[in-house]
Amino acid sequence: MADPSRAAQLQRLFVRIDRLIQRGTDTSSRFTRWRLVIFLAGLGCSIALYKSGWYTTGNSTLAGFAGLFIAVAAYHNRLEHRIHRLRLWEQIKTAHQARLTLDWPTIPLRPSEVPSGHSYAKDLDLAGPHSLLHLLDTTVSDHGRVRLAAWLLDQPPAHEVWARRRGLVQELAPRPLFRDRLTLHARLAGEEEINGRRLAAVVQHPVGFPRLTATLIVQSILALSTALLGLGALLGALPGYWMFSFGAYALIYFMTDQGEHLLEHAVGLHHEMERLGTVLHHLERHAGRTTSAMASVCAPLMQSAARPSLHLTGAARTLHAISVKANPLLHLGLNALGPWDLWFTRRLIHVQRSIKDHLPLWLDCLAEIEAASALANVAYLHPHYAWPEPLELSPRHNGANVAIHADQLGHPLLPAQARVVNDVRLDKLGSIHLITGSNMSGKSTFLRTIGINLCLAQAGAPVCATSFTWSWSRLACCIRVDDSLDAGLSFFYAEVKRLKTILDATQDRTAPPVLFLIDEIFKGTNNRERLIGSRAYIKTLSTGHGFGLVSTHDLELTDLEQEIPSLTNAHFQETVSSGALQFDYRLRPGPCPTTNALRIMELEGLPVPKPDDNRPS
Repeated sequence: MADPSRAAQLQRLFVRIDRLIQRGTDTSSRFTRWRLVIFLAGLGCSIALYKSGWYTTGNSTLAGFAGLFIAVAAYHNRLEHRIHRLRLWEQIKTAHQARLTLDWPTIPLRPSEVPSGHSYAKDLDLAGPHSLLHLLDTTVSDHGRVRLAAWLLDQPPAHEVWARRRGLVQELAPRPLFRDRLTLHARLAGEEEINGRRLAAVVQHPVGFPRLTATLIVQSILALSTALLGLGALLGALPGYWMFSFGAYALIYFMTDQGEHLLEHAVGLHHEMERLGTVLHHLERHAGRTTSAMASVCAPLMQSAARPSLHLTGAARTLHAISVKANPLLHLGLNALGPWDLWFTRRLIHVQRSIKDHLPLWLDCLAEIEAASALANVAYLHPHYAWPEPLELSPRHNGANVAIHADQLGHPLLPAQARVVNDVRLDKLGSIHLITGSNMSGKSTFLRTIGINLCLAQAGAPVCATSFTWSWSRLACCIRVDDSLDAGLSFFYAEVKRLKTILDATQDRTAPPVLFLIDEIFKGTNNRERLIGSRAYIKTLSTGHGFGLVSTHDLELTDLEQEIPSLTNAHFQETVSSGALQFDYRLRPGPCPTTNALRIMELEGLPVPKPDDNRPS
């Protein structure tokens, strides 16, 4: 089951939020009726007073009712905004509850980009539906989403980088309200993520309008002249000279193609800029209070005299004005009155100069906080998860303190009620656990359990265990291998290439050791060649700069324990009860004493030989 304390807290919070929403909705309904009453009463009283000839009293009454209506409407709008915030907050908490119970359809799924040929992302279910990123991702911008993925996919980090990251995650873990408000501020203006890449592209895009200042001055003079001459003609003091100045104004406007190059790059981006400014303002309010890890990360937000949120608010207004171009009639009307495009082109140039060097730093700060908040959310929802402790390696990575020790290690993507935990002990370079066991006994899941928890540990997050101590490791897996028709690779050849990559990695002794996780080694070929190849490969692995686990169905390989001192046999097994196979998914020492392939075929109704059929005639 999910953690009972967190589940109970969320349930109590849902009751409280629903009560507040219901109370606000009832009040909003009353205000809707009062607005109608005030409008009808004001209209009726004013008409009655006017008909009675009390015009002064009627005007005062109309003004009073109008002021009352505006005040009530303003309060009503604020109330509706609060109700909207509560509903969004409830959605955020509902997603957290779904993460706690692994209710995958309710957890928002964000796109994730994984480099092709990544050494372990696909094997460990790090990206895609029902993956680790699907479970963790609470980011609000594309930069934050990419940063979180990088923490899981680019490993191991430098120790000092990991220490800063880990400190930030631990600082944010007990601050759920800060994390929820970060998401809430971003979602108030829209459901889509903040597109930092597009914002940065607009800020960096050169406007390049020739003789902008001179053209703006000429157009401003012509527009002012048109207005004055038009006013004179309207009052009958002047003939229609305004047509000449307006004609010159229009001629320059259409000849210079003003603002056209801005349409593709800037129109519609003011909402993105406003959301970014609102989110950064939330960080500004909390970043400068202490000498905390968050204050250190957010230092670039506090260095300039004007806060980033103020710069971005001005930039949003400029982009909003440029976005008028998306409405052709309104855009043409505004430019007929004055040089609208030229003025805001000049404003955009000023905005670019003021923030183009700072925006990448601001987005980087936000991405770091977002990624750390996602990992902190794991720690908050699962307080029983352990904070892993790293072992220090010697500078030359010579094998000192190379180990992974985990107690009660479980798979975080499995429901708590179905999760089976095991202890893991891997010591020194060259150590190999050869895992044997029947089909469906849990070998592949056990390998993934170790790999995915190592990813969490080296990302700076807590792990699904009661204790976890490890040395920095390069992770390499051969668990889920597919053939590739596009590349012309068979399954076996794709597996061979993956195993060769792992073996090459273990030859590099200048980097951290390799933790290899290999499932069903050489399963793409026949028994004889598989045994010969597996023996040679495992012997070579035991002499390299790595350690790890290899699973196999070939019980003949278990005698390698006699030839390789650093190899240890372990197994999973099953029991037969009431004519059905049952698995406890517990790791046991030694080779597997049973097999179940024929039993599974028999239970599914396939023809299998009887024991007597195997006797020679």
